[in-house]
Amino acid sequence: MKPANALLEQTGTTIFTVMSALSLQHGAINLGQGFPDTEGPADIVQAAAEALLDQRNQYPPLTGLPELKSAIAAASQRFYGLPIDPAAGVCVTSGATEAITACLMALLNPGDEAILIEPLYDTYLPVVKLLGATARLVRLEPPGWELPRAALAAAFGPKTKLLLLNSPMNPTGKVFTPDELDFIAGLLRQHDAYAVCDEVYEHLVFPPARHIPLMALPGMTARTLRIGSAGKTFSLTGWKVGYISGPPDLISLTAKAHQNLTFTTAPNLQRAVALGLAKPDAYFSALAQTLMHQRDLLDTGLRRLGFRTLPADGGYFITADFSALGFHGDDAAFCRAITTQAGVAAIPLSAFYAASPPGSYVRFAFCKQPAVLTEALARLARWINATP
Repeated sequence: MKPANALLEQTGTTIFTVMSALSLQHGAINLGQGFPDTEGPADIVQAAAEALLDQRNQYPPLTGLPELKSAIAAASQRFYGLPIDPAAGVCVTSGATEAITACLMALLNPGDEAILIEPLYDTYLPVVKLLGATARLVRLEPPGWELPRAALAAAFGPKTKLLLLNSPMNPTGKVFTPDELDFIAGLLRQHDAYAVCDEVYEHLVFPPARHIPLMALPGMTARTLRIGSAGKTFSLTGWKVGYISGPPDLISLTAKAHQNLTFTTAPNLQRAVALGLAKPDAYFSALAQTLMHQRDLLDTGLRRLGFRTLPADGGYFITADFSALGFHGDDAAFCRAITTQAGVAAIPLSAFYAASPPGSYVRFAFCKQPAVLTEALARLARWINATP
């Protein structure tokens, strides 16, 4: 038989699937994969259920239902002062992962270079490679995750087409500062490059940190595609509703990519998400406040057990260094051990690097109920105390 796609043959099953399966097999508390263990707002779920019965279940428009596109544009104006054209400046996708792929498809040609910042979400690098482009990796280092400005500037060159920026960042929880964003925007303007901004955790930011879209900076509106996620904003990750906003000329290209990926997204879910985006400010602030309390509970407990935890100003995750625990093995071995022996699953941070990860770091998800986090900490404590 002739060989199939070489890149996909070399790509293993995602670490999130592997660890979730191991967690299920051993009855572990899954702090690996990032999904909440509570349902999203009841009124949004009810709206989706009712919309199934309103006899509008055929193909919706390619770029999304008008009511959702209008809601996305209104939310962009409301939260960030971004003037988005609801008709031509929005494309609804079947999840943010599809949105990322569509944006990269719209902008990259074979031979182009894309700058990616490690540690990074595991979809970014394979898609860049599948499109025939070259990834230039710039690494943030623990424990502070500061932007390495000299290394970032050096990564730009005549073939640079875009930079993919994830803020708030998975897995680090880093929210890029205004000064860092200014520096990034300056490089993009200088090199006439685009920005693809993965902002799925935009409403999951903990004070005093504040999320600022790169698109809002001077000279960035025309060169930026911004990605959001209803799954993260409304704790409904299984719905897989994402959206891209940006200048109409770039959105028209992402729509062509979207057409060849999924074409459209379930109409009842789109109508429900439109309802959700119009919720009062209190909903969004309460969501961040709840997650911040959960972060603090897990952070305090992990530090008490001997982990060194790193800053997490947004998102679902906290990074912890287990080197002080005396475990003999790498981060993948540590995650297997605590899943199978302690009954708590985590993700090795090495999964977010192309090569040479920093060492003894793992990612825990805190988007779980306090009682679940407390039990997970108790299980880890028993395991640590019983380990010779």
